[in-house]
Amino acid sequence: MSPRKPNMESSIYLGSDGLWHGRVTMGVKSDGSPDRRHRTARTEAEVTRKVRTLEKLRDEQRAPKAGRVPTVQQWMETYLTTIASLKLKPRSLDDYWSKTRNDIIPGIGQHRLNKLEPEHLETMYAAMLREGHAPSHVLKVHRILSRALKIAHRRRMIVENVATLVDPPTVDETETNPFTQDEARAFLEAAAKRPTFVRWLVGVGMGFRQGETLGMRWKYVDLDAALFHPRWQLQRLTWRHGCSDPHACAERLHRFEPCPPSCTIHKGYKRGCPKPCGKTCTKHASTCPERKDGGLVFTRPKTKKSREPVPIPPPFVPPLRELRALQEQERAAAGELWQEHDVLFARPDGRPLDPRQDWEEFKELLEEAEIDDRRLYDGSRHTAGTILNELGVPLVTIMEILRHTQVTQTRRYVKGRSEQSMDAMRRMGEAFLPQIQPKPVAPTRPPTETRTETSDTRAARARLRRRVR
Repeated sequence: MSPRKPNMESSIYLGSDGLWHGRVTMGVKSDGSPDRRHRTARTEAEVTRKVRTLEKLRDEQRAPKAGRVPTVQQWMETYLTTIASLKLKPRSLDDYWSKTRNDIIPGIGQHRLNKLEPEHLETMYAAMLREGHAPSHVLKVHRILSRALKIAHRRRMIVENVATLVDPPTVDETETNPFTQDEARAFLEAAAKRPTFVRWLVGVGMGFRQGETLGMRWKYVDLDAALFHPRWQLQRLTWRHGCSDPHACAERLHRFEPCPPSCTIHKGYKRGCPKPCGKTCTKHASTCPERKDGGLVFTRPKTKKSREPVPIPPPFVPPLRELRALQEQERAAAGELWQEHDVLFARPDGRPLDPRQDWEEFKELLEEAEIDDRRLYDGSRHTAGTILNELGVPLVTIMEILRHTQVTQTRRYVKGRSEQSMDAMRRMGEAFLPQIQPKPVAPTRPPTETRTETSDTRAARARLRRRVR
């Protein structure tokens, strides 16, 4: 009988080096050659266990592909460059890159994907929390890493996505702080003194996001039908290199050493001194002579629901007509300096308003109106949803106005007021109390003064004990 083993059968033997060896046929490689995996151990039982594990993965078609498994850093760069970039919006992709460079690569970048353990992720998350990162930031890092590992598992590069075995930090929902109706009136009274009054009237009264408001175009505004079609939004995107060698392009801007404790160059930076550049840094694209895809850019809204038309309140139509007439005068005054972008809210030369200056103006208006500091999102979108709810508008209708895909999302934008709760309980009491007449209560007799603590005597207690016996 031939000693040759059948196809796909593993072999275990003791080598001349004193170690036990196991060889498993997993299939064929991408070039058509046999894919034979090799395992070694000091004992026969141990190498047999390793061989059986490989065979099980092969039979279940879950075996990782042949070849050297990339590190976390190599895979994250591949994932963001060739996979995520085809699906994510530019702003989201920039956020993925930022958290990958600043958190994931320094934390676990040198681990091989197949050697990554849940403990490695937990250690990284704990270190990030100790450094002062918010739990929401750590949760976002976890989701980015989990998505990348999910794709690696789907492509059989790893056996299991270890991110699913880790519990990320719990994040409390951000407490919203919308305007009350009185605060909204005070805010708009302060804004009425500025040329950008209509911008704040639309932002507070219609609940648009900042990018949607600044990206409004006259082409998509139907004043006769009082409808607005939000087809575009204005966003500031990060510049990208257009040259062939991004690292050499920004050579004079690279800083590989951290700043000294007494640094005066970055003393005006809100986040302190920037981190040193990596050895293969490709940032600083804003100085590239061939830079592209950056600056203020018109982009499409994120979802199809966000592009649905929104009714314009009838009192808002006359101010919008006046704004259009005023813009025609500014276009004529600017002459050749006018840059046509067809936006509702433009600078004197026709360019869109800068989101940063828009945010600063919002903070200034809060001070002028003597309103507590809050987020721009609270003063616009959350305010519109909350006031609509106070006016008795059904939640489903509010969902359509704010263009949410689910009612559960709208509920987070509507904040209940204590005044509403008090009014509701007042009406509850009025609904029951007049119909129920309370019975008169008979006056109680005043207590009489007693001279002894108890009426029992010593003899009576003795007779009681005898009866019990």
